[in-house]
Amino acid sequence: MASWPETTSLAALGVLTGLAMLWVVRRFSDQAAIRHARHRLWASLYEFRLFADEPALIWRAQKQLLYWNGRYLAHMLRPALVMLLPMIVLLVQLDAVYGRRPLRAGESAIVTVQLREDVDVAALAPVLEAPPGIAIETPPVRMVTERQVCWRVGAGSEVSGPLRVRLGSASVDKRIVAGNSLRYTCGRRVASWLDQIWLACESPLPAGPVEWIDIAYPPADLRVAGINFHWLVWFFLISLATAFLLRKRFRVTL
Repeated sequence: MASWPETTSLAALGVLTGLAMLWVVRRFSDQAAIRHARHRLWASLYEFRLFADEPALIWRAQKQLLYWNGRYLAHMLRPALVMLLPMIVLLVQLDAVYGRRPLRAGESAIVTVQLREDVDVAALAPVLEAPPGIAIETPPVRMVTERQVCWRVGAGSEVSGPLRVRLGSASVDKRIVAGNSLRYTCGRRVASWLDQIWLACESPLPAGPVEWIDIAYPPADLRVAGINFHWLVWFFLISLATAFLLRKRFRVTL
């Protein structure tokens, strides 16, 4: 169960994100055009009530509603694009803190190594080395058709250190974290620069036989007022509520 520090720190980040969203919308959008589109949208909706018995006018109101809705979305597109990349980076980093939690003493996790297509998995003699406080509980399990090698590891104490996978002359590291406190917990380290867009919580793997290494950390729990939330839901609720409540103070039309 998440403690108040996790809940309140994520809420504080949500407030800051909501304020940043307001600044981006105000700076990179045509506020006058957005207000005009919103007024025309409301006018089209009122026409549905005023001309309920006039099919031709209702049909015209429907077309106007679609048109002005499209104009409104088009005006909001530029600030949305400005926010897209920073938001992706932020969410990846937040997921490494709030989406997963470190292993606790006595808990186990599966470590999976994904190999490249040209690697003969059956001929490999993979070796996993763990830092003090982490026990390797099983020998390597090869899944030849999937080109994967797996181990089960267990946490004995609080630790933060590298797991090292040796594949002949090649070796790669993956940070593993165990403990009870809020920690930066990256589940997967990848080699592909394209995958780094979505998984940029550790540096890319060096060129070699490994595509990625994954540690199956337990998902983190976030409980607010007796309700379980995914961290992303709580974060966006706070962000959007902040933007909505403070939009007039910042003279922003959403």
